[in-house]
Amino acid sequence: MGKMKTKKSAAKRFRLTGSGKVKRSKAGKSHILTKKKRNRKRNLRRSAIVDKADEKRIKKLLPYK
Repeated sequence: MGKMKTKKSAAKRFRLTGSGKVKRSKAGKSHILTKKKRNRKRNLRRSAIVDKADEKRIKKLLPYK
């Protein structure tokens, strides 16, 4: 059996933490920012942890991470 390929779309969107959790960036920070409050935009800058239900599926897309 050959090598598994990493799904590049997933590799650009997700990172693995040291403990093995999957980190993601929040949506809604690219455009239509004038109507969003300063505090909300600041919170969108932070990263978030992927939910446990989706974690297994995402890890399959990133076999060598």
